[in-house]
Amino acid sequence: MRYTDIAIIGGGLSGSTAAAMLGRTGISTILIDPHESYSADFRVEKLSGHVQVGRFLQTGIAESVLRRATFVGENWIARFGRLLDKAPSRQFNILYDSLVNAVRDEIPAGVERICAKAILVETSAERQKVTLSDDEMISARLVVLANGLNVGLRHQLGIARKVISACHSISIGFDVVPAGRDSFDFPALTYFSERPSDRIPYLTLFPIGTRMRANLFVYRSFDDSWLSELRRAPAETLNAALPRLKRITGPFDIPGELKIRPVDLYVNDASGQPGLVLVGDAFSTSCPAAGTGCDKVFTDVERLCNVYIPRWLASDGMDTSKIAAFYADPVKRECDEWSAAKAFDFRSVSIATSPYWTAQRWARFIAWSIQGLLRPLGGAFDLEPNFLGHSSSSSLSSSSRSSSSSSSSSLSSST
Repeated sequence: MRYTDIAIIGGGLSGSTAAAMLGRTGISTILIDPHESYSADFRVEKLSGHVQVGRFLQTGIAESVLRRATFVGENWIARFGRLLDKAPSRQFNILYDSLVNAVRDEIPAGVERICAKAILVETSAERQKVTLSDDEMISARLVVLANGLNVGLRHQLGIARKVISACHSISIGFDVVPAGRDSFDFPALTYFSERPSDRIPYLTLFPIGTRMRANLFVYRSFDDSWLSELRRAPAETLNAALPRLKRITGPFDIPGELKIRPVDLYVNDASGQPGLVLVGDAFSTSCPAAGTGCDKVFTDVERLCNVYIPRWLASDGMDTSKIAAFYADPVKRECDEWSAAKAFDFRSVSIATSPYWTAQRWARFIAWSIQGLLRPLGGAFDLEPNFLGHSSSSSLSSSSRSSSSSSSSSLSSST
């Protein structure tokens, strides 16, 4: 039996970030994951925006990690084959496995890493027991469940899952190359759907190293024949759906395979479990098209590691009242509620045909057009590509914003 204060199950973005943060504060921590190095996985491929990057900076490890990303300072916004704006951007582009492995490199040597699978978790108000696939056992004061979409331990613990929206959206990732020339004219591009009937909110193109990556988001069922056509003839199918896209990109080819990932929106309820806390996708999912997934991960982990774990360890026990305080944290709840609302609002503004949502689409188009016209005059107001005029991303508290501003400046200048 090994003894520790914190046992983290899952070495993805949330689990590895938590391990790095706790290790830096000297809290006894063990990270449990079956893989020494995180393997290729189609998930997050860029971090962008002042709020999202600011949240990452609050973890204390962002500067070193983001130096490995491809920084892009300008993003073109386009629709109907028309360039609306060349907007200043704060994009850090990096494949998910590279991101996670960069975070893992920030985990101090004092954090023990065990390459095994957790197969059983037993909880109590005092200490928790984790049984591993190699029959080893770990005794911890707190278990942090950060194993993403895996369901085995959730079922074993009797944690109920509430599906909010099945196959809410589908994310599609692939490389694009310019046809008949050496490079694209744009540094990065967000191109919005031309018709709600296409069920495409937008396509985003961005460089990772020497590659130009594409992330396409659609609102379709996973057995939709359109996806089969996209797999069979990707460039032709995309051009048919976005016929004026090539006015901005020029001719292009799509080499290699497409990665297709459907996303269910759900929330797991572990409020009755002592000694166990869920973070990231293990707690609830977000819609990739709305771009809030990393906001939720960094908010969860920052609040847990900076606020609650030090407070919980200062007194005996790990009962449900302690755990409940994390789930009720106002910063976390605001971020969760904002992410959930944005998932549905962004779907509606992309494909709904009611007068209200039609007006919202045109309002966004007009706003970006005005922004592009004002920019040469120095009067532009910067909007995130997936903004909604009636939604807020204010979950980052004013104190967090102010404390991250100096770090943001040094990061931008050094990248």
